Amino acid sequence: MNTLKTREEKDRQINKETKIAIFLYVLYFIWWYATGYGLSNKDPSEYKYILGLPTWFFYSCVIGYIWFCIATIIVTKVFFKNFGLDDED
Repeated sequence: MNTLKTREEKDRQINKETKIAIFLYVLYFIWWYATGYGLSNKDPSEYKYILGLPTWFFYSCVIGYIWFCIATIIVTKVFFKNFGLDDED
């Protein structure tokens, strides 16, 4: 259902969705960087492993990916709206 009528409403919604998407990406990058580099600053012989993966890799690439996929689905369902980009008369 198209609830946005004017071009200004559509532009505001597009800007809102863009800001949310960038915010999620920045959060994911911070998570990835902090866990990837923060947990890997030891000698490799001291690494702990989860499911055969180093802890830093597991948290950075596996858990982070799963969490942010779920967050993206939730944010899309809650904040994003489906509407056409063409101008209506």
